[in-house]
Amino acid sequence: MNMASDHQAKLPSECGTCGKEDCQAKNRQPQESQEDFLDRQKLESRMCRIGRKIVVLSGKGGVGKSTVAVNLAAALADAGKRVGLLDVDIHGPSIPTMLGLEGTQITGPEGEMTPVDAGGIKVLSIGFFLENPDHAVVWRGPMKYGVIKQFLKDAAWGELDYLVIDSPPGTGDEPLSVCQLAKPDGAVIVTTPQKVAAVDVRKSITFCRLLEVPVLGVVENMSGFACPHCGQVTPILRSGGGRKISDDMGVPFLGSIPIDPAMAESGDSGRIFLRHFGESLTAKAMEGMIRAAIRMDDSRP
Repeated sequence: MNMASDHQAKLPSECGTCGKEDCQAKNRQPQESQEDFLDRQKLESRMCRIGRKIVVLSGKGGVGKSTVAVNLAAALADAGKRVGLLDVDIHGPSIPTMLGLEGTQITGPEGEMTPVDAGGIKVLSIGFFLENPDHAVVWRGPMKYGVIKQFLKDAAWGELDYLVIDSPPGTGDEPLSVCQLAKPDGAVIVTTPQKVAAVDVRKSITFCRLLEVPVLGVVENMSGFACPHCGQVTPILRSGGGRKISDDMGVPFLGSIPIDPAMAESGDSGRIFLRHFGESLTAKAMEGMIRAAIRMDDSRP
């Protein structure tokens, strides 16, 4: 018996992640080398142990996408879920700063990475591998694809109810790699109210549809200013852009989140907003958005 057939005979017990007869990790695909098969099997066995994978996207930068991802992960963890948070923004990783994890180093046995624990959330970011936070990551597409695959395949995520994936803005290498490798169960798309940001939501929705990733909904961030003294929300930017795009594109609108100085303060100081300012108007709006996103995810098969 050759090596390939011998391995396939042992595969169900070696993989052992699920009992599905149609599991793609059990059989080599046509024209697939043994090395590629074992690599794919390892990736799929990791992903098989994760209940739901939610990718957070945006059409433009600076709309608060990472803030939404961090607080979504925290809300799920606070609800008793086992949660991972993967930062695949290779060129501008902000998750370590937002969680107060700057300077943290990744440990683990050879060939495996152990995500950092941040208040019950398993976190992984390219920022943990930079010797100096000022260093620039100057990589082309194949390098970025390779490291994202490593984050998914070689990290000891273990059993998770949710993996929240914070992707950089746009529809380029990183979100494409995530959707092809992790096969997310849903996407949350973040925008701001003004037209110049909202129009790019259309591109993100089209991107998801092309890759067959269900759109859980659109979040309109920075929608008005929440006064920290009286609680009144005052419009600053044009409002309603997120809702209009959602209606036009036929996807759910998850809600609006007003600007709150405490949100910027919490991100800069490495504190999770929902855990430190949970009684604020902005936190209540964010919690409503998160509940809506989870309801939409729960309704998926």
